[in-house]
Amino acid sequence: MMKPIPQIETSELRSRLQNGENVYMIDVREDEEVAAGMISGAKHIPMGDIPNRLDDIPRDQEVIIICRSGGRSQHVCEFLSHQGLDNVTNMKGGMLQWHDDEE
Repeated sequence: MMKPIPQIETSELRSRLQNGENVYMIDVREDEEVAAGMISGAKHIPMGDIPNRLDDIPRDQEVIIICRSGGRSQHVCEFLSHQGLDNVTNMKGGMLQWHDDEE
């Protein structure tokens, strides 16, 4: 049985970034989705490219995975966890929630 993937609320991530914390974030949405805007500082690796880019993902720090609504990022977290990366966190609610917080 796998341990559940840690979740981070968008509000918590926002306050960590505002506090100047260096947070490693990967946005797994498609090109046309990130064209509409990403969280400043996030890296873009589309979900389909993740298996070929495991070496690009640090193992020595927390990595927060981001998508539109939190579903794809959850799958990516589970995949990475299966690959032995136990430092991944899913951003709950995704960019939809991130933008909702701003209003």
